[in-house]
Amino acid sequence: AVPLSRSEKCIVGTGLERQVALDSGVPAISEDEGKILYTDTEKIILSGNTYTISIPLIMYQRSNKNTCMHQKPQVRRGKFIKKGQILADGAATVGGELAFGKNILVAYMPWEGYNFEDAVLISECLVYGDIYTSFHIRKYEIQTHVTTQGPERITK
Repeated sequence: AVPLSRSEKCIVGTGLERQVALDSGVPAISEDEGKILYTDTEKIILSGNTYTISIPLIMYQRSNKNTCMHQKPQVRRGKFIKKGQILADGAATVGGELAFGKNILVAYMPWEGYNFEDAVLISECLVYGDIYTSFHIRKYEIQTHVTTQGPERITK
């Protein structure tokens, strides 16, 4: 499955969504307890009794499946947090639980009364309303050479 830009928690689940999300290493988890001094999209600063920790967040990095990995902060400035609490959600987690898609109502209908070529029907608004939008990042490498007429130019 490809993580969506805006996922939802599933209505019907297995009960293991939280554990799977924690085991994946995608969400940022607090290693100590303390107070949140600062938070933005790039880092979270946590202050304890004798220490201050800066926790960097992943911002729009390419995964090995060419999808976009990023972390969204889930804590606010001034909040006290405990050890093991979720600080930031990942690309496929919401509230510390695995969330790959959207909860939608679908119709599973036979075509003209036959059980041949059945289909799942969804609304056109789901396609044009960016409900199933995901981000993909690809890396391309190009080599250029210097010729006798000058360096090669790269155009679209």
